[in-house]
Amino acid sequence: MTERPEPTSQSSASPSNSFWSPRSRKQLSLFFAGASFFAFSGLITRRSLHRRYMATMPRFYQPSNRPANAVNGPLEAVEALSIATINVTSFMMMMVGGLLWAFDISNINDMRRKVRGGLGVDGTGRSETEAEEELEEWLATVLARKDEKDKRKAEDKGKQQRQNDRGQTR
Repeated sequence: MTERPEPTSQSSASPSNSFWSPRSRKQLSLFFAGASFFAFSGLITRRSLHRRYMATMPRFYQPSNRPANAVNGPLEAVEALSIATINVTSFMMMMVGGLLWAFDISNINDMRRKVRGGLGVDGTGRSETEAEEELEEWLATVLARKDEKDKRKAEDKGKQQRQNDRGQTR
């Protein structure tokens, strides 16, 4: 009896590249945690704004010549800062999770490999010291150009101070 190989279907993706693979689920977990935290912070913000709005409405038997409630400025500032911090943190958590999934990064070693690959350390035969030396040279040239620009600006400023409104030297 001869064994026949089973035909492979083109529609099935490899398990490592699948959307529902364990690696992809791990990467997406941070995104979904951030998304749920973002929805929760939106509810907190909405509840706080509604409570502030309702506090400005006068009661039925309240005289119209007095404000509804006394305002405590520092307490409202602390509440606004904390709500804004929660909103920004949750959005950033969601964004970082989405970017990690999009760039296929699931741990620090993956990120290190991607960054070093972008710098040319891995794959091109250069060592880390050579890449660091190249970076130092680039930084030195950038700083030298900046110094030259600063000197030119200082010279131009000195020339402008020696001229009057009509452009003549003083």
